[in-house]
Amino acid sequence: MKGWQAISESLKCRGMQRVFEALSSQTRRKILAYLAHADMTAGEIAARFEISKPAVSQHLTVLENAGLVTSEKKGQYVHYSLVPDHLANTLNAYAQEVCPVSKPLKTESAKIARSRKASDKAT
Repeated sequence: MKGWQAISESLKCRGMQRVFEALSSQTRRKILAYLAHADMTAGEIAARFEISKPAVSQHLTVLENAGLVTSEKKGQYVHYSLVPDHLANTLNAYAQEVCPVSKPLKTESAKIARSRKASDKAT
């Protein structure tokens, strides 16, 4: 039984390693801030950065592999959203409230969410 416990602990450590690697990038932290209130497509996210779309896609893959975001194909687009129950996202959201870089991005995310809700009600 101790062998299985060691394997389990090793997997937990690898999972945490992925989370820390994901959060080590300022670009990925900004992506998390943009996703704070609204799901976004890869294109919508890429439009907010001065890096290539493939680079944004790589960042999204790292975030998804760490369990911080999830993706869902809707029509021809892939929509990304935060995994709200992930402890790292909860801690990151708290830190973003005081971060001078992330706070405006979260504000923009909230505006996007409000405008989408308004357009959904109009249809």
